[in-house]
Amino acid sequence: MTDRYAVMGHPIAHSKSPFIHTRFAEQTGEDLVYEAIDVEPGTFPATVREFGANGGRGFNVTLPFKEEAFALVTERTPRAELAGAVNTVRFEPDGGISGDNTDGSGLVRDLERVLGRGLGGRRALLLGAGGAARGAIAPLLDAGVASLVIANRTEARARNLAAHFARLGAVEAVALDALPARGFDLVVNATSASLRDAVPAVSADILAADACCYDMVYASTPTAFLRWAEAAGARHIADGLGMLVEQAAEAFERWRGVRPDTAPVLAALREGVR
Repeated sequence: MTDRYAVMGHPIAHSKSPFIHTRFAEQTGEDLVYEAIDVEPGTFPATVREFGANGGRGFNVTLPFKEEAFALVTERTPRAELAGAVNTVRFEPDGGISGDNTDGSGLVRDLERVLGRGLGGRRALLLGAGGAARGAIAPLLDAGVASLVIANRTEARARNLAAHFARLGAVEAVALDALPARGFDLVVNATSASLRDAVPAVSADILAADACCYDMVYASTPTAFLRWAEAAGARHIADGLGMLVEQAAEAFERWRGVRPDTAPVLAALREGVR
């Protein structure tokens, strides 16, 4: 019997997840279908129950339901607990529902691809203090960054995040308008500014000579942040499409026990295949 998987969110028509997971299934020979489910606000728990009752084996969660999924599942991985959000759900044989968060792992894997080496010793700057930033902090620290600065327009939110993750490594918080000209090796934009074709209020003097600038937002053309980074002299720039594919591969492995090859799927997306 063909197994059912899905991505749930609102809106969801734009999602590339069905394309990605269908390619993964073809590549690995796994018998499954993967669909996009548009969930009206207020109906998430009922939609999950219905999907599970109708043969669903697992699903991904995107905006705006990651925190709702965190509250709904009956067990969580340690990284989901740290992130306070769930993006990958699996229905367990014993009737339980387990939740994981693969976003940060996907980010680190893609960054290592972009850089061609690990993140050990890097001085990292994370712009933003929302859910996207929260999911990235522990994986970046686990990957060995030497230090991590969280910069946010509202400094209190950044300080709350820094305090939450302080036991994992060297984390500090600053207001966005008080960023030190430190020469960061890695700058990750976890704000939504690029969705508005805007750039966080930062200056070029924050970049080290061989800096990498990474935008979690992706688009068919370079985002505003990546255009700024290129003009500022960043050595490496990348958007979040690779992160999307890598986190999907992590979810696929959690569901099916096999790790797909992400390179051909990312290449197909870059070529505009849908």
